[in-house]
Amino acid sequence: MSLKNYIKNDLEVRLRNGQELPAQLTLDSLAEHYEVSFSPVRIALAELVAEGLLQKGSNRRLVINPEQIKPLKRGKKSVLPEPPADMFEVITNDFVKLSLQGEPVDIREEVTAQKYKISRSSLRIILNRLAGTGILDHIPRRGWRLRPFRQEDMQSFLEVRELLELKALELAKPHLVKEDLQRILDGNVIPKKKTESVVIDNSLHEYIIEKAGNYYIQDFFQRQGRYYDILFDWEDQDRETAIETVRQHQSILKALIKKDWRSARKALSYHIRDNHPILSKIAK
Repeated sequence: MSLKNYIKNDLEVRLRNGQELPAQLTLDSLAEHYEVSFSPVRIALAELVAEGLLQKGSNRRLVINPEQIKPLKRGKKSVLPEPPADMFEVITNDFVKLSLQGEPVDIREEVTAQKYKISRSSLRIILNRLAGTGILDHIPRRGWRLRPFRQEDMQSFLEVRELLELKALELAKPHLVKEDLQRILDGNVIPKKKTESVVIDNSLHEYIIEKAGNYYIQDFFQRQGRYYDILFDWEDQDRETAIETVRQHQSILKALIKKDWRSARKALSYHIRDNHPILSKIAK
């Protein structure tokens, strides 16, 4: 389902069910709610106006047209549509898996756009975003090349990351706020039932680096860390890995809240070096 169709269907179901709309009937409010540009919102609203569900009021603002909204039969309710798949997430996940094969892969725009059933312009936006993370390289006059995962590269990154993040913790200690740490701790939840999802809040690392206030440490993670953030997020899709990540986050955060700096440093070091069971098993 396209973004335009999703927005239109979502608003139409809400209108026909007599439900409250998710935002005001303005381009700004709806684009912000659906996290899209104005274009799909504008088209969706135009179609709803054409069908009579919405109309322009005396002040030229869109309003609901009650005369065109027929009540549903008793006991019947339309189901809100599922949001369309986030193609950035879908393509990123597929590219990570392809990257783990360890060989550079040339990405052809036309073939890739057809595979995911999106326009080349939409794909190009996604590819540019991925290039910004380091997962893709743009080769002039040749297109795009997927960065291969290398075990030795990850180990080298983790060695530098450990040194810089431990230094960041040392610098950040006077600036850490107990309430902030507790909020992050509360955001890391191990489910009590197997049917429940693991809840991970990874903002601890960014928080420590920000509080350190060192431009060069921040620059390293902004430039070099984004590629590995994608890999580590992919790895956390594994349930057992995700649970272990939460346990380690909890250990670090509890020590920080108690101002037990030695334990916090030890737990952070262990978390950085030893929390990649899937990636570490991939052959060099």
